[in-house]
Amino acid sequence: MKTLVTAIQKGGQGKTFATCHLAFDFQERGLRVVVIDLDTQGNASWTLDSHDSGYSASRLFTATGDELRNWFSGRENDGLALIAADTSLANLDKMDLAQAARALRASIEALGDFFDVCLIDTAPSLGVAMTAAVLAADYMLSPVEMEAYSLQGMKKMVAVISNLRKQNPKLRFLGMVPNKVDARKPRHVANLAALQQAYPQLVLPFSVGARDSIAQALGEQVPVWKIKKTAARKAIKEVRGLANYVFTKMEIAQ
Repeated sequence: MKTLVTAIQKGGQGKTFATCHLAFDFQERGLRVVVIDLDTQGNASWTLDSHDSGYSASRLFTATGDELRNWFSGRENDGLALIAADTSLANLDKMDLAQAARALRASIEALGDFFDVCLIDTAPSLGVAMTAAVLAADYMLSPVEMEAYSLQGMKKMVAVISNLRKQNPKLRFLGMVPNKVDARKPRHVANLAALQQAYPQLVLPFSVGARDSIAQALGEQVPVWKIKKTAARKAIKEVRGLANYVFTKMEIAQ
């Protein structure tokens, strides 16, 4: 099983958008996908509610691998299962980081008996949950808006990735996804150019525009390609492009 974490130290960048759409796309490819929502806001849990496994995310840090295996053994799903956020995630910051990372790695190993891909959505802060997820993952992706505060958040995240890769040498950063880009706004164009200049090897070679149809899709708990309106066409092309890029880079065997 391959594990991807979506993370950045700034809210509203599109982590949940990316996580949910990768999950929908990978499911359609015939992969067995599990999504772990580590954000107490639970936005991914809302969008993927119909796929809820009944297992709560905080238990991944306290339960044994055998408990997890027993829960999913023989359990029917449609190729996509959600491990939903719960209020107890707020207590994780009281937990020792090393202990939390070990527990999450063990839980992910157990999930590997049932799934091909694990996608982890994180909160927009460098707490125990996000850090443990990065330490347990094989790959990482960071959506980022083209606003000044967002670029500062990405700058901090690059430093964090550098430090955490010393503890998780297998981690591969797939890159930054320029998101909600509005080419009509000069600051967006300028900020994207600045980001590409600062991190030429880390910015994905495409962007996702500021598309209302994406927000509509998440609210309706479906992927954007299920939105039946002409305005969604560009969004569908961009999101499918992102999913195909990540699928290829993760080298997922089918």
